[in-house]
Amino acid sequence: MTDLNVQDLAGRYVALWCEPDLELRRKAIRELWAEGGVHVLQPPQEIREIAARLGFESTTLEARGHDAIEVRVARSYEEFVAPGEFTFTPRDDAVRLNDVVKFGWQMVPVGGGEAVGGGLEMLVLDEHGRIVTDYQFPG
Repeated sequence: MTDLNVQDLAGRYVALWCEPDLELRRKAIRELWAEGGVHVLQPPQEIREIAARLGFESTTLEARGHDAIEVRVARSYEEFVAPGEFTFTPRDDAVRLNDVVKFGWQMVPVGGGEAVGGGLEMLVLDEHGRIVTDYQFPG
């Protein structure tokens, strides 16, 4: 894994969330994530506040395994990219510390302009450079 280009990894990761073709998305997920990989999402603040009022201490959301990650990516694509107004782009800030890669991403208008959202991604990789755990912090 020593020759891993982390900015390339960030670009492939973000491109996955914008991919319209189901089969290409499925292939990219299997190339990026390890077999039992997990995507862990910190929900928006409003959801965390509602959960806290209901007595839930933890509000992280998880998609575990290729099939569940595929559903998660598809829902995100349908919500944010498919309508044609926005796309996701990686920031040029990917860094690696041992088996952890950190980078930012942004949601931008398709026609250009300022980002309307974004977040931080922290990926824990296996010895083959595939994602074991993906921590996503939108906002």
